[in-house]
Amino acid sequence: MKKLFDSYGYNLSEKQLALFNDYYEILTEYNKKFNLTAITEKNEVYIKHFIDSLSGAEFVSGEKLTDIGSGGGFPSIPLKILLPEIKLTMVEATEKKCGFLRYAAKFLKLSEVTVVNARAEDIAKDKNFRESSDTVTARAVAKLDILSELCLPFVKKGGTFIAYKGKAEEELSAAENAVKTLGGEISEVKKFSLNGDERTLVVIKKVKNTPDVYPRTNAKIRKKPLS
Repeated sequence: MKKLFDSYGYNLSEKQLALFNDYYEILTEYNKKFNLTAITEKNEVYIKHFIDSLSGAEFVSGEKLTDIGSGGGFPSIPLKILLPEIKLTMVEATEKKCGFLRYAAKFLKLSEVTVVNARAEDIAKDKNFRESSDTVTARAVAKLDILSELCLPFVKKGGTFIAYKGKAEEELSAAENAVKTLGGEISEVKKFSLNGDERTLVVIKKVKNTPDVYPRTNAKIRKKPLS
């Protein structure tokens, strides 16, 4: 798969290539027990999961990265393989998925990785998590207005939130005021095509502290997203 990574501009070491291969193997094996991904064909997993995850690497800053709604480990584990120096926290609400994430981190021998079985809105006001991360990521979790309320409270002032999206024009427009209310500022919107699919990276800088009232409860967030 070296040629595939090279074609997208990622010059990986033999160790990194081996880690991605091992990750693919355990992902598809674990996927037989319960659903982590609908995509299992090797080339598609590499492009639509691994390379898509790496697309946000250029915006990662600082040493501490928190991934919200990690699921099968995207984008967090590919980013950790590419950037082994980061301290990674994966927040996932489903215990079975947490089990896989713990297993993957151990099997791949990834250091400084923490898996937290919790909903983001339930721990975002905890002093151990609130505004403690240099970079926060989320991929395919919710619309941007909802996602911003779940994720921006984890980002320290001066840090970055990277939202991985497909087409995002309508979401961007709807989320603009929510981002501002939560202390963020949209600094970049990177659109690109990945194997024919339109992808968007929304990069939000944390310019002010998030007001203490956020995030609200899940029910309130879903019923009435910030506008």
